[in-house]
Amino acid sequence: MITARVKRRVKHELASERPTIWIGKEGKTTEMIGEIDRQLEMREMVKIRILNTALREEKTENLALQVAEQTNAVLVEVRGHTFMLYRRRRKKPKK
Repeated sequence: MITARVKRRVKHELASERPTIWIGKEGKTTEMIGEIDRQLEMREMVKIRILNTALREEKTENLALQVAEQTNAVLVEVRGHTFMLYRRRRKKPKK
């Protein structure tokens, strides 16, 4: 769970950015989950857009919750076909 302050910061930072990942007709694949995981590791937050072809079988909220669960991230917001994920960066051990 994240605080309201962190949620506000994520929304503010990603509001003007374009989505970095698009989910297409193949839905969520293992490669896509891996890419989302890599971006979360680098940036802590990611904006994802779901194309209409991926929404034939599932709703946006359900797909967003599944992706968040598989990447161990927090679903910050779902707006239309776009959603934002946040995961705190893991600290690297010092040498």
